[in-house]
Amino acid sequence: MYLLFSVVILIICVLLILIVLVQNSKGGGLASNFAGSNQHMGVRKTADFLEKATWSLAAGLLFLSILASISIPRQRTEENSVIQNQIENAVDPNAIPSFPTTVPQQSTNNNNGDNNGNNNGTTNPPADGDNNQQ
Repeated sequence: MYLLFSVVILIICVLLILIVLVQNSKGGGLASNFAGSNQHMGVRKTADFLEKATWSLAAGLLFLSILASISIPRQRTEENSVIQNQIENAVDPNAIPSFPTTVPQQSTNNNNGDNNGNNNGTTNPPADGDNNQQ
């Protein structure tokens, strides 16, 4: 149906172009070619016909354009766009990152042979209240 509307719209456009080119706002155009002693319709009647034809074709073009836009074949799938998927899957930059809450266990088998629980000469940083600097 959309293809039919498109073809009719194209035909109306060609006819509208031809009718507008035939008209002359100063009284010339097609009407001036028939201005002889044996006028059948007369100059004014030709101008009226061209004006009515222009308005009729313009109204038909508008009407068929609306019908064509309604009859455009559309896919019925509920598929989101790529940008919409990125928006839905975005990470909130203000969210607090989740860190592991369990402390990793230290191995009891040291390579230096020290089984007393020492940490091989490394010192622990002072606690928050144990600041020795003055």
